Formats: sequence, C-alpha cells, structure tokens
Amino acid sequence: MASPDKKAFLLRIDPVIWAEIERLAQSELRSANGQVEYLLRDALERRGIRLAARKRDRKEGQ
Repeated sequence: MASPDKKAFLLRIDPVIWAEIERLAQSELRSANGQVEYLLRDALERRGIRLAARKRDRKEGQ
C-alpha cells in the first residue's frame, strides 16, 4: 500500500525493461518501486528539473 504522501498509479511496461529495473534495484539494494522513482528523479535532474526535498529528507538533514 502506498504511503499517504505518495501517488499510486498503474504503469504498463515492457517486460524486458522491468527485468532490468528489478536487476538494478537488487544490485543497488532498492525495491523495484524505489528504483523506478530513483530513475525518474535522475532523469528529471538531468533535464534541469530540481525537485523540492521530501519531508523525510528534510527531517534527516536537520
């Protein structure tokens, strides 16, 4: 179940891509969902889009 501060949505994805995401997630000690979010954040940052820190990140940085 998604946490209250996260948006849940259905994603249809090529099985070959999903297998690579799962492989990467395992090697980087993340869940597949966490890996997808990591890759999306990375892609946005590479395009010059800087996201505000999440509540949890801000608490840890205090």
